[in-house]
Amino acid sequence: MARDVYADLRPRFVRYVAWGAIVVIVLGGLLVLWQAPGTDGRGYAPADALGTSVVLVAGCVFLWRQATVRARVDEHGVTVRNLLRVRTLEWTQVLAVRFGSGDPWVLLEISDGTTWPVMAVQRADGEYAVSEARRLAALVVRHGEGQEQDGSGPAV
Repeated sequence: MARDVYADLRPRFVRYVAWGAIVVIVLGGLLVLWQAPGTDGRGYAPADALGTSVVLVAGCVFLWRQATVRARVDEHGVTVRNLLRVRTLEWTQVLAVRFGSGDPWVLLEISDGTTWPVMAVQRADGEYAVSEARRLAALVVRHGEGQEQDGSGPAV
């Protein structure tokens, strides 16, 4: 079955791990807050319970954000939603797609001389990530300023 060339790019491994960790944190936090006896069996003080809850919620928000990184592609460009920032680029702004063997995720070379990470395509996903990087590179060549290198296909 052919994959839609404009389907969102999303990581697999980190998404599954993050959602699983959220479940463990929520269940573990509830267990600790409701079942653990606290100091000398008197239960937790309200400030302790609140502090613990704030830390657990912050951890869950971080993991949720990690689980929802993505890159939306269409005929006009790519919108990259990373852990902390979102950036929309037109195809003409993207010069190349890099995914070297030591890179944890794809990097876009931008026409302003900078690079922009695409955490949606992560090395931890193995061959799936390589194929997604190639798909992104092909879109750059098709719609933008990206050039094929040595005639063998998009630079990845």
